[in-house]
Amino acid sequence: MPLDGRERERLRWRSRRGLLELDLVLQRFWSPPGPDLDEAQGRALARLLAMPDNDLLDLVMDRVPNADPALEQVLVRLKAA
Repeated sequence: MPLDGRERERLRWRSRRGLLELDLVLQRFWSPPGPDLDEAQGRALARLLAMPDNDLLDLVMDRVPNADPALEQVLVRLKAA
């Protein structure tokens, strides 16, 4: 089931980061028309956004391997943005 608009906007707001590199990746990820996320992907994105900036950047830049398969689909989409 797709994310509702309110949850989608909450995730978009949480995507504002302190590192320029992450801001650029996340801006491209959310750029129109924006990602089409289901509830599971929304939960995965929320978990990623709860990480410290440097840890998230390391995952997005493939500096460290992703140990959680539940996050992989969203990470692939972030990397492609």
